[in-house]
Amino acid sequence: MGSAVERTDEHVREYLIYRGFTSTLKHMDTEMKSDKEKGFRVDKIIEQLQQFVQSFDLCGLREYWQYLDRRLFCRLEDVYRSTVNKLRTSLYRFYVINTIQKGNLEKTQEFFQKQALELQTQTEWRDWFILPFIGTPEQNPAFSPYFSRQWADTFLVSLHNFLSVLFQCMPQPVLLSFDSEVQKTTSLTEENEQLRQMLFALQTECREQREGEETVHHKLPLYVQNMDRLGDTELDLVSSQRPVSTAITPSRNFFSTFLPQGRRTPGKLPQTSGSSPSQAAVGRKDPSTNPPPAKSKDGFQAKEVKPVSSQASLSEAASSQPQQATHPSSHPRHKRVQDHEKERRELFSKPPAQTAEKRGEGGEVEPPPDTSSDPPESCSDSRGCQSGRERGGLSAEQPFIKLSQEEYGEHHSSIMHCRVDCSGRRVASLDVDGVIKVWSFNPIMQTKATIMSKSPLLSLEWATKPDRLLLLGSGVGTVRLYDTDAKKNLYEMNIDETHPRILSLACSPSGSSFVCSAAALSGDSAPRLPVPVPGQLLLWDTKTVKQQLQFSLEPDPVAVNCTAFNHNGNLLVTGAADGVIRLFDMQRYESAMSWRAHDGEVYSVEFSYDENTVFSIGEDGKFIQWNIHRCGVKQSEQALAQDATGPFILSGYSGYKQVQVPRGRLFAFDSEGQHILTCSSSGGLIYRLTDREPALESVLSLGGHKAPVVTVDWCSAVDCGTCLTASMDGKIKLSTLLAQKS
Repeated sequence: MGSAVERTDEHVREYLIYRGFTSTLKHMDTEMKSDKEKGFRVDKIIEQLQQFVQSFDLCGLREYWQYLDRRLFCRLEDVYRSTVNKLRTSLYRFYVINTIQKGNLEKTQEFFQKQALELQTQTEWRDWFILPFIGTPEQNPAFSPYFSRQWADTFLVSLHNFLSVLFQCMPQPVLLSFDSEVQKTTSLTEENEQLRQMLFALQTECREQREGEETVHHKLPLYVQNMDRLGDTELDLVSSQRPVSTAITPSRNFFSTFLPQGRRTPGKLPQTSGSSPSQAAVGRKDPSTNPPPAKSKDGFQAKEVKPVSSQASLSEAASSQPQQATHPSSHPRHKRVQDHEKERRELFSKPPAQTAEKRGEGGEVEPPPDTSSDPPESCSDSRGCQSGRERGGLSAEQPFIKLSQEEYGEHHSSIMHCRVDCSGRRVASLDVDGVIKVWSFNPIMQTKATIMSKSPLLSLEWATKPDRLLLLGSGVGTVRLYDTDAKKNLYEMNIDETHPRILSLACSPSGSSFVCSAAALSGDSAPRLPVPVPGQLLLWDTKTVKQQLQFSLEPDPVAVNCTAFNHNGNLLVTGAADGVIRLFDMQRYESAMSWRAHDGEVYSVEFSYDENTVFSIGEDGKFIQWNIHRCGVKQSEQALAQDATGPFILSGYSGYKQVQVPRGRLFAFDSEGQHILTCSSSGGLIYRLTDREPALESVLSLGGHKAPVVTVDWCSAVDCGTCLTASMDGKIKLSTLLAQKS
């Protein structure tokens, strides 16, 4: 940090000179000469302390340490106060030992006279008041270790390391991150250049492979595959660039695959390439002799379907295709596009079953889209055409584009929770070692605070008002309210000694209260007992820091694994270890309804976007949508893989296996509630929610992980959203998505 401060000071000085602020520059130079923090250079601070000790300046030593305490040490958490006190005690002892070693007994007696009121109540100084009256204190067993060179060096190194870590963890202004941003930009530029070169090499290799392939392979030509995305100009350009010697052979081989000889099926015909053979037929038609495709269903069905038996017709069709490609139609362009799209939809509205060819009204042969003999049917509406295109193998437009993926790697053990705050500016992540990282990812990824807990932590939740507060549930029956800006604990609430495990926390949208789920002790590695673990569900007031009430859990008090409020806090849904989902009325503070949802525990539960239904994931591996207006009625059900529901397993060498039960959120919705993000073994998976079977339709795989993903979150803002996926190796991936509006 010291080097960054020096470079920033030089930049500021250069800027002031450039602007002509000479008086400001003089004041800056004057204050920098008397800078007690020495530009955050630890070696200079240690040197200043040693100078006070060597010059026997007790007043200067005390004032300098008090300044460091006011400026730096007072901002630390309470757990570090004992460390600061030990360092101060060692500094004073270092001063006293130096006065005795230099033979200045007057300064020794002066120290104890001035510090008597402060030190006489401290037990660690009780035996030191006799030090000035001992003839040879360096030979006394109680004081001899402090006269050794080893003790002095150990103290100075400890103080140096403490200050170094303190400066690194301090919140830094944006200006100090200038160097890191420059380095990051440089590295990204180099990485982009390397990736660009790799992409160019791969494109060249693929192009050579395509040119070297024999034309007998039943593969759609490139201009046919991309015809639905090309305009007339691009189509002419692509067709004109094809070699003259091979202009007819690929077409003949392509159409020969659809001949009714033994019901041949193309071996390499892509099913989701987004192309259709009908596009080639449309491109072949001569506008001067053939009318545009029929615009009515009856007109289209009037076309006669006959098998082709003439090689001459085939040759004519094959040779007319490149000719038409280089001679655009004389009709208006929008007319051709509409006719082209109309016939393509009609051809693919129904998957054919056997090989046939369709003869048009002008007597021209048109190959069918696949090996079917049934005539295709036209779509009656756009929705039917859309579903027909999906069933026919055409790739639908992706609802999201993955713009980038970054990694946060400050954790060194498996992640349990990873949540974005309400403003979308900060992220809090908790690992199994009890380390909490509060960090931001916009504009750059930066750690804001690190929380080390002596007791194990099991749950985490952001407060809603104000959003800088963080609720931390432990395994010893306490909940801490932590201020991420001030970096200190505001309150620590003792929940219940008989139910010490705080499994879930949920803050009301109003910010006035939070719900806490406490459970009795039960080893996670032990087999699941026939009787669920007992627990409590409590409501606490965040202003008075007192318990308001305890909810009734019928039929038996059971451990609640997950909790979620609706948008205004009037409803609360919970999922428990007995497989029951309970819906609470938060205005009456009573259970509105409950039903058995899963065989086994309920791991994760959330309200839908319209809040008419509830989604849940359970131990039985099912993702179910429930109607809250009709108790226990399923609207949809989808079986998920184990890597999406847990327990999560990470295997290693020599039979090593790590098993983790679900703790955090297993699924999250986008801003419109139409898509859902789930866990998997290699990254997050995004599904589209449908009203038919199956209930989930795969849309996008985020990837990027080498270990199973155990918890997810989705932060949405306008069209861009950030998906968080956290895995068992301590890595958190941030995938930035761009939503494509239809």
